[in-house]
Amino acid sequence: MNLWFKIPDKIRFLIVGGYNALFSYLIFALALHIAGNEHYQLCVALQWIISSVFSFTLQKLLVFCTKGNWVREYLKCCTTWAVSYLFNVIILEFMVRYVSKNVYIGQFVSLVIVSILTYVLFKYFAFRQGRNSVD
Repeated sequence: MNLWFKIPDKIRFLIVGGYNALFSYLIFALALHIAGNEHYQLCVALQWIISSVFSFTLQKLLVFCTKGNWVREYLKCCTTWAVSYLFNVIILEFMVRYVSKNVYIGQFVSLVIVSILTYVLFKYFAFRQGRNSVD
């Protein structure tokens, strides 16, 4: 495990975030398959709710390696996810209406863009370690 933490956090985020993005996309695709293409916004909401459960712990422990502050960081992550979710649905809607009618492609593009935003928000907001970073 020591070797893992020698990898720069951007690379760890890409690996863990890639896993989270794949997991999220599979949830979205399954929900879309069950609910139908016309319910894509509902499916993306379900995707974010389910995948966020796993994301916080993985990001905290494997990417940003912060100590303590579980509740405060979780609440900040919820804020980050809310911002990311809003960007996700806006980008997805734009993609479906103006770029590609294919919601699968639209969501893939949206996830790539939102992943970059999420990294920045996690690093400099949710998991930022300041002087008062004790429980």
